[in-house]
Amino acid sequence: MCTGFDKYIFVGDKMTDIEIANSIKLKNIHVIANALGVKDDYLEPYGKYKAKITEEPHKSSSGKLILVTAINPTPFGEGKTTVSIGLADGLAKLGKKVSLALREPSLGPVFGIKGGATGGGYAQVAPMEDINLHFTGDFHAITSANNLLSSLIDNHVKHGNALNFDINRIEWRRCIDLNDRALREIDCALGGKINGVPRKDGFNITAASEIMATLCLADDLLDLKERIGRIVLGYSVSGLPILVSDLKGENAATILLKDSIYPNLVQTLEGTPAIIHGGPFANIAHGCNSIRATRLSMQYSDYTITEAGFGADLGAEKFLDIKCRGAGLKPNAVVLVATVRALKYNGGFDKNSSGPGIIELKKGLANLEGHLDNLINLFGVKPVVAINKFKGDTIEEINLIKDSAEVFNVPACVAECWAFGGEGCLELAENVLKIADGSDPVLNFAYDLKATLQEKIISVARRVYGASSVHFEEKAFNKLEHFSKSIYSDLPVCIAKTQYSFSQDPKLLGRPHNFTFNIRDVQLRAGAGFIVAIAGDIMLMPGLAQQPAALSMHIDNSGNISGLF
Repeated sequence: MCTGFDKYIFVGDKMTDIEIANSIKLKNIHVIANALGVKDDYLEPYGKYKAKITEEPHKSSSGKLILVTAINPTPFGEGKTTVSIGLADGLAKLGKKVSLALREPSLGPVFGIKGGATGGGYAQVAPMEDINLHFTGDFHAITSANNLLSSLIDNHVKHGNALNFDINRIEWRRCIDLNDRALREIDCALGGKINGVPRKDGFNITAASEIMATLCLADDLLDLKERIGRIVLGYSVSGLPILVSDLKGENAATILLKDSIYPNLVQTLEGTPAIIHGGPFANIAHGCNSIRATRLSMQYSDYTITEAGFGADLGAEKFLDIKCRGAGLKPNAVVLVATVRALKYNGGFDKNSSGPGIIELKKGLANLEGHLDNLINLFGVKPVVAINKFKGDTIEEINLIKDSAEVFNVPACVAECWAFGGEGCLELAENVLKIADGSDPVLNFAYDLKATLQEKIISVARRVYGASSVHFEEKAFNKLEHFSKSIYSDLPVCIAKTQYSFSQDPKLLGRPHNFTFNIRDVQLRAGAGFIVAIAGDIMLMPGLAQQPAALSMHIDNSGNISGLF
């Protein structure tokens, strides 16, 4: 069993993440690229510290793949990205050639409550301000490509509607990379005939858009264009699907994405390469970075650390059932991130409280055990538990988590990467290496692609979430019946639900059983290649909290930012 550190010294607890990041002198991106093995011909710098890699990735590689996932979090997030970065830095300190393959942050969480996706403390990817804000413009390009298709639809309808769009069955929605609940449902083309044909519309957040998912699952530019062409925009009056290719919009949309298909290269604060590309949320999309970025990382490195969003019930399931199955990948080891805070929360402890909560922690350990059970006995992967230590966590609490993992014969290590960077993840890195180097993994899936769409959803709900039954509302049932009789019947399913619970109810914490899982709608993502099943009250456009993070940010006359984490 891992023993962790004997002393806990938090060296940066009086500095913010952005202050820590700004205190580190970064290496020129050419130095990072050369160390990774990227030739200058394939490097397109965006300033001194970030670049795009234009090399086409190999579809096979001998590099090891390590997935970082987590238990169900609190609304504040539990540091999964921080642990991913710390683990990569720890492996580098052990002399391993390693790189990260991570998602790009969305401006929704950045200006909302959860924060960005660049890690924290001394385990960050940098330049954190650039990555968390506009980065290399990928999100903007995806937003523009999405909204170009919307404008083409409305223009087509205004000028004769040759494809005979049923304006009440236009499925394509606009998007924006912000949390804005007021845009969930809108009326567009108001103001008279000159502005087009009025209809109902709405916005999704860019991270939930089909263009985002399609970009992340595409092999190359041609594959991306063909996938975009297959997107179903809506239905004709006679009920026939209308594709982007019918509207002849796939070339223009792909042109907007011609640079965004290339993954981005940056670095950790310790100089470990990080390939960051794509940013679908796991609670409303498939939650993984791009296949291209993962393949490039595995091509250049002996060990690739990648991340799947939120808890393992969401991120890891979709990573395995959608991304790995589609790309022919399988993780050599899995890190399950847990925190004392989140486990207490899952046991009923108020997330805003502090102090002892041993009773709640013991109760909340069922959440950890549920994820371990799924990873080991359902998917067949080999996990390590990383206890991401926060200030105030006690030895007694940490030992309870270790004891819980030991029941599954799984090592559990304290990760102190926030305070110590890679040095705080050495023990975790050593245990990950033992598993990753130990054997060739055998990966199982939660369902067979030949099963019906309803059976796939039921399988995930029962086998992964622990539901006793699944209820399909009439709209969802009718759509599934329609898709099941079409060419889309063999697609995998991507369930959109709350990240705070195994169930669809964010208040049903721990490891619930004997609940009914409710599917209220399903949506086709033909370009991405999956069916989205929407459970409970989950929204594809989040809203801001009463006191969003945006209100605490400041910028001075020199452009220096404060309040950004």
